[in-house]
Amino acid sequence: MSVFDEIKTGLNEAIEYEKGKLRANAKTINVAPIEEFTASEIKEIRKNAGMTQVLFANYLGVSLKTVEAWEAGRNKPNGTARRMLSITKRNPHFPRSSGIIL
Repeated sequence: MSVFDEIKTGLNEAIEYEKGKLRANAKTINVAPIEEFTASEIKEIRKNAGMTQVLFANYLGVSLKTVEAWEAGRNKPNGTARRMLSITKRNPHFPRSSGIIL
């Protein structure tokens, strides 16, 4: 099926839906809660990934001072950083396999 045909089919389905002649397909998607990490867990994640604090900071897009503060327990990472920490915890090779760390 060409792109034009796919668009045409989609538009026809939208028209039928608006007329009440077609039911919409619905999917429920759940998102896992954002994990929280202790200072020692953050340090362990970094070490398991084989990174220095400088490289880890660059990987996460934060400053070295931020990583130092997390690992000392003075500050805690935000939601986005916590998501990346979760991914890296589950797969320490992710930074390299994803091409973020070259």
